[in-house]
Amino acid sequence: MAGMTMTQKILARKAGLEKVQAGQIIDCPIDLALANDITGAPAIREFRKIGVPVFDPAKIALIPDHFTPNKDIASAQQAKEMRDFVKEAGIVHYYEVGRMGIEHVLLPEAGLVAPGEVIIGADSHTCTYGAVGAFSTGVGSTDLGASMAAGSTWFKVPAAIRVELVGALPPWVGGKDVILTVIGQLGVEGARYESLEFTGPGVASLSMSDRLTVANMAIEAGAKNGIFPVDEVTREYLAGRVSRNYEEVEADADAVYERTLRIDLSQLEPVVAKPHLPENVAPARELAQVAIDQVIIGSCTNGRLEDLAQAAAVLKGRQVHPHVRAIIIPGSQEVYRQAIGCGYIDAFIAAGAAVSTPTCGPCLGGHMGILAAGEKAVATTNRNFRGRMGHVDSEVYLAGPGVAAASAVLGRIGTPEEVCK
Repeated sequence: MAGMTMTQKILARKAGLEKVQAGQIIDCPIDLALANDITGAPAIREFRKIGVPVFDPAKIALIPDHFTPNKDIASAQQAKEMRDFVKEAGIVHYYEVGRMGIEHVLLPEAGLVAPGEVIIGADSHTCTYGAVGAFSTGVGSTDLGASMAAGSTWFKVPAAIRVELVGALPPWVGGKDVILTVIGQLGVEGARYESLEFTGPGVASLSMSDRLTVANMAIEAGAKNGIFPVDEVTREYLAGRVSRNYEEVEADADAVYERTLRIDLSQLEPVVAKPHLPENVAPARELAQVAIDQVIIGSCTNGRLEDLAQAAAVLKGRQVHPHVRAIIIPGSQEVYRQAIGCGYIDAFIAAGAAVSTPTCGPCLGGHMGILAAGEKAVATTNRNFRGRMGHVDSEVYLAGPGVAAASAVLGRIGTPEEVCK
């Protein structure tokens, strides 16, 4: 039998099996189960039907981040249902408004995910944690509720696509441009139920923020998960965050991949995904004719300090275009605090942008940035499906923080090079 990929090796070890292969159905213990305020309530209801205690109150994370701070009575009731369950079950990892963050920014920041672990979450972007060498994937609320009781769940072992990275990123190009380029080549179903495994010498040049962004959007190519090997960048990030033992995993030399995609990072440029799919990728410089109404900088994809730093480098000393609303949302309270210390928040406010407490709000068309019919937005979020950020006749263009900030200044889609001359 051929060797195993990183994902297959993690699943085999966790399941206590010597070997697994693509297509095999396994039962696997989990290291962490995650839910947010939208998905948590139905998961809790399913869990209650089972009639047993939670498998481990320290291995469940509940984070109210989608409709919080609560936008209406319904969202307040939903959050209360989660809050009451936290008290009842003694859940350790619960992060209330004012002490929280967007789930996929907060969990790595807080050291709740580590290499070799198996993490499931009732949110499709749970694949983010592959950036630290974990197997992490989204599940439905019913499966999550059952897992909170059993401490395990079932998986069909995925096949894999190898994404070989070479070279290093040019200025103003980041993880968002990498993953949009990959999705543009694969399509939104090109990696359906497969693992995107990022390898090659170019990996070393990517920051942890870049990797988190890339892994976050693996699902937008249809992938089961995205995963990076553990290297010095990973270990440096984990130092001081993760004190428990963890297991680094490497793919076997003879691991089988369905295909290999080679990306030369040095040849990339800032790109944008046009409506209404993340695969509709084009160079940002080709879209200068697109006038915009709103810019969103933040989300679980690009709400980290490095993202805000890039946006601040563009916006500092400049003004948001008078016809544009610019909304900036730090990904966690810690990111917010650090951004204040670095002077980024002052730069944003001086430029005429609104700065929000951490929330997923506008990304899913929830609150804090809903689009009206006919409006266009540039967003550092992860999806631009029709109606994703508001009215079905609005349009969302996905981009990295540099392009988003430059577009806010120009009043149209533009590049940082146009603004920072």
